[in-house]
Amino acid sequence: MNVVIESLPLNLEAFKAMPQFDLRQPENTCTLFLCALNLFVHDCDAGVEAINLLKGPKPLSPFDINFLRDRVMDKPYLPLVYFEGATPDNDYQPDMPLTLRLFEDQRPQDVEAGYLRLYLHTAGADSKRAIQLRQKDDQWFIWDYPGIVMDVRKPKKESDW
Repeated sequence: MNVVIESLPLNLEAFKAMPQFDLRQPENTCTLFLCALNLFVHDCDAGVEAINLLKGPKPLSPFDINFLRDRVMDKPYLPLVYFEGATPDNDYQPDMPLTLRLFEDQRPQDVEAGYLRLYLHTAGADSKRAIQLRQKDDQWFIWDYPGIVMDVRKPKKESDW
């Protein structure tokens, strides 16, 4: 499944106004999470607010915020690595419009009812990265995402090789 967005939001208002802001579709929640991570890189407070909108009734804890800060603040390219066309050789500059390709879980029987795991591919890693969602009422919220913020191959401009 693919989600296409025209551009990344530059502030919280633009984030909330995105046409993908429909959490009834799990692929939208995943796409919005990457947008919120990108916002976090450029404006930590706005990024936290955006992520909390996607977390449902369980907002980020101070530990979660520090975890994200440690993973993405020195890697502003990290939220972009999952969009089509982003590679280490082009410093993770994705194609426009931005297209996120999500892969269904090949072992859904391993996930309890009310949860969903999707996978994202990046040219910066050898395997797909998982993101887990949890359903509340008819909406899907971010539940577990450490694989999404794991390190990837350095962009060409930062590589010693």
